Amino acid sequence: MNSRSIVRLSNVIGIASIIALLYWVFIYTSVTVFGFRVFKEIITQTFYVSVAGILALMIGAFLLNVMFNLTRIADHHTSLHPSDGSASVRRLGIIVTLSLPILFSLLYAGDRYTRAKKESLLLSGAQSIIQNDRLNVNRIARYSFDEKWLLEMHEILYLQKHIDRHFPNVYVIVSDTLGSSPVFLGFESYYGNTTDSILPDKQRYVWPTTQEERQYLSSVFYHNNSQYRFSASDGSYELFYPYVKDGNRIVFYFSDYQRYGKVGS
Repeated sequence: MNSRSIVRLSNVIGIASIIALLYWVFIYTSVTVFGFRVFKEIITQTFYVSVAGILALMIGAFLLNVMFNLTRIADHHTSLHPSDGSASVRRLGIIVTLSLPILFSLLYAGDRYTRAKKESLLLSGAQSIIQNDRLNVNRIARYSFDEKWLLEMHEILYLQKHIDRHFPNVYVIVSDTLGSSPVFLGFESYYGNTTDSILPDKQRYVWPTTQEERQYLSSVFYHNNSQYRFSASDGSYELFYPYVKDGNRIVFYFSDYQRYGKVGS
């Protein structure tokens, strides 16, 4: 391989490395700033390793340019006019610039796919509880803040979460009063002492909510809204799933966190 071929090869490697690094920085910035969950864990980890490879290629191309005095050799051997090279650079710049919005759209679409997939999984979890364990679900629906109901709730939810280790976190939300104030209570386990008859403090079960969540729960418990509510933010996924039996109304709350997306192998 002569000097001219080495110069051309180093140019190709250098330009390709710069473009690859530009795309990587764009992808990383978009995913970090907008909280996209696109790629599966193995691909995400591969991205980090690829940075080292890209930098190694750039350094190698730079060393070749220094060793063979790229500017002098290119000026001596090239038969192209400078304007031709400038036109090629401009065309490449236009192509790269136009491709960035397309790449961002693909990242956004991947995040939407991950969100839809997680929504489907949480919905299937809620429906599996109701369809496969309807008798126990009906027992939970007959809410009463007493030791019997609290223990039943604890046992039922504990069993559901331990049957499948991939099952998301699940709570039961009910409407109640604290003093004279209406509140929403959320239950996952029994905090009391089963050896005595003293009930745990109801305040420990008060469900903290945002304004949007309070509006939704109020529409479920006070205005007979039966639609579920799904939300996703920065890898956190939440599903509120109402259930009604003989006039008794509860809401199953499922939550999950996912660092990675669903696209890829």
